[in-house]
Amino acid sequence: MRYLPLTDLDRSDMLARIGVGHIDDLFADVPSPLLLKQPLDLPRRKGEIDVARALGRLASRNVAASSAPFFVGAGAYKHHVPATVDHLVQRSEFLTSYTPYQPEISQGTLQYLFEFQTQVALLTGMDVANASMYDGSTGTAEAVLMAHRVTRRNKAVLSGGLHPHYAEVVRTQSHLAGDDVVTLDADVSASEDILSQIDATTSCVVVQTPDFFGNPRDLCAIAEKCHANGALLIAVFTEVVSLGALKSPGAMGADIVVGEGQSIGNALNFGGPYVGLFATRTKYVRQMPGRLCGETLDAEGRRGFVLTLSTREQHIRRDKATSNICTNSGLCALAFTIHLSLLGEAGLKRLARINHANAVKLADMLAGVKGVEVLNTSFFNEFTIRVAGQAAQIVEKLATKNILGGVPVSRLLPGKGCDDLIVLANTEVNTDEDRAALVAALKEVL
Repeated sequence: MRYLPLTDLDRSDMLARIGVGHIDDLFADVPSPLLLKQPLDLPRRKGEIDVARALGRLASRNVAASSAPFFVGAGAYKHHVPATVDHLVQRSEFLTSYTPYQPEISQGTLQYLFEFQTQVALLTGMDVANASMYDGSTGTAEAVLMAHRVTRRNKAVLSGGLHPHYAEVVRTQSHLAGDDVVTLDADVSASEDILSQIDATTSCVVVQTPDFFGNPRDLCAIAEKCHANGALLIAVFTEVVSLGALKSPGAMGADIVVGEGQSIGNALNFGGPYVGLFATRTKYVRQMPGRLCGETLDAEGRRGFVLTLSTREQHIRRDKATSNICTNSGLCALAFTIHLSLLGEAGLKRLARINHANAVKLADMLAGVKGVEVLNTSFFNEFTIRVAGQAAQIVEKLATKNILGGVPVSRLLPGKGCDDLIVLANTEVNTDEDRAALVAALKEVL
């Protein structure tokens, strides 16, 4: 049936059974300012054609990423995805809705997940990776919970350069678990004193590199002090292509590496679905959330693939589970694996070099614009500028000129004194003409 056939008596009985007096009580955990005081000003019913027309008019007000010079980043990046990826993900050997519990009928799925894990471990410089998480933000929260299990402590220190959405997800999950979170102030210059925050009560330190403002971070000293105090270092990234150019987090001493894989194989998709990457050291594998695919031999000695470790609450006792995530981002992981296989190591490094070179070109051009200051001394393909005016208003004016000119920091960090800051990303898809159009429009707007 398309609609729930419940009567008022049915609803009353359900509320009484769970001990709730009114349906509004079910939303008690939602902050009251976020609750609507009255229904939205929408018609109670419309015909299907009318609804399609209304939504079409709303959609036409958007400036699509593919229709304009695009310099938006801050955790979601526009990269070229070869048409081959879309073709191969639809192959029946791989594309299946069947969860791979029975390996005899799921070898295609299990094999690409095994290859995916191998790729992620190589990218991050770690020993072992799982078969994906929902996305980078929820993966980061899971990494903090894992660190608490390993260290038997419950205090996390979050760098001020961690993506605000990632930090908020960690704080939300930690609040519900009763854990402590210390969040350092937003730090555009990457000069924050993380080392002074690490002591014998610290479970983990979470640092993003390149950080939210585009600064690459050297994690070696942080890792050393973490280990001296029995804490773990969680390294986070939002732009996985950066791992084709920068020193891997594993090589800098990270204990857990987690991030977003959207840049490889996956389009922007209005913010999702994306694919979370998660890797760690071998000694912590039993505390790693999610699932792990392994290679084995069948009774006739042929190579095969199986689920080696699956620690979700559906499989074992809830109090023993290391994750309550219900599924992996299978299709997105498949697209990631195919795209990265097409690139290969040499291709990924070349792609990373192109991204960095394009960003340097844009930064040099913007540095010559009156009213613009480039704040980064180093970056990969993303950096922060200070503008003479309200960044949010400037970005909106650029949009009216059909240019998506970055993300105003105040949108993600309201009330933090960042009203004049814009984060811009410049990937391989941007041309010299795109950069020139942004600079010309910015001059006009300023």
